Amino acid sequence: MRTTIHSLKKGEKAIIKDFDIDTVPLKLLEMGCLPGNMVELLQIAPFGDPLYLNINNGSHVAIRVETAREIEVEIIKTNLW
Repeated sequence: MRTTIHSLKKGEKAIIKDFDIDTVPLKLLEMGCLPGNMVELLQIAPFGDPLYLNINNGSHVAIRVETAREIEVEIIKTNLW
């Protein structure tokens, strides 16, 4: 199963792995949404769209669910000690 930004829960962090460059807006790339960068899902709008993200360089971005489904990530496991 492919894990995407859309499958993150609020507060979860992940590393961007891959995406099809033709499906992701250029503006997101300019704001740091690139493979290897960390993203955190900060908030989900009341009707589930858009998703509000923090990208590791300090950019806060709202993206549509259809775009979030195209960006593959690897969830960062956190210890709950």
